[in-house]
Amino acid sequence: MSYTKKIYKTKNGIDVEEMHTYRYPSPGAKREKRKKVTPEQMAKVNQKNKEKKCRRKLMQYFSEGDYFTCLTYQKENRPQDMKAAKKDFSDAMKVIRREYKKRGEQVRWIRNIEVGTRNAWHIHLVINRIQDTDLILRKAWSKGKVINQLLYERGGFRNLAAYITKTPQTDKRLRETSYSTSRNLPLPEPERKVYIRWKTWNKIRVPKGYYVDPESVYEGINPITNYPYREYTLLKLKRRE
Repeated sequence: MSYTKKIYKTKNGIDVEEMHTYRYPSPGAKREKRKKVTPEQMAKVNQKNKEKKCRRKLMQYFSEGDYFTCLTYQKENRPQDMKAAKKDFSDAMKVIRREYKKRGEQVRWIRNIEVGTRNAWHIHLVINRIQDTDLILRKAWSKGKVINQLLYERGGFRNLAAYITKTPQTDKRLRETSYSTSRNLPLPEPERKVYIRWKTWNKIRVPKGYYVDPESVYEGINPITNYPYREYTLLKLKRRE
């Protein structure tokens, strides 16, 4: 059996995904039958991929000192539906972009609009912090409170990525969500390597200046291909806590 390796490099770390495959079969190797994937399994795979992509954007474009902000709604200002909430956010971003531009800066953001089963609305927002960002946010958002926290990078933003990509399927307290990011957060294509006629992957090789995030190492069976896979994250030593 052979296996492939995908290497996703970001400013603050490296994600590695390794997966066995019969695309490059060894002589005499038998191909495993693909399992029929259920809608629930597919939804879990899609959600996990969304979390990974979000985390890579966080690792590439954000760092400690940027803001994780919660925009709340006063009861009388709650939107009627998600379309209205998206407009509220869009209107606020027009003000924020204008204020950043005045200061010669470009705004970058990741957000998730959430409404709970009890009709409480709020917006989770990651935004790059510049001078006066707290004042700019308060100027832009008049629907409720603006609650800012400084980002911290423990685990390569793993927990934050899972939190800001929540859906009603991952959190039963939610009725509806809407996840989005600014367009200026492109990610490069991963580097791909193929290892032919390898029975399994080797011990994780750690480049100089990095360490393996122990919480990131996972081995399992891909529910779509039915083949083993492994994934892990390498973080820069200088950022270790």
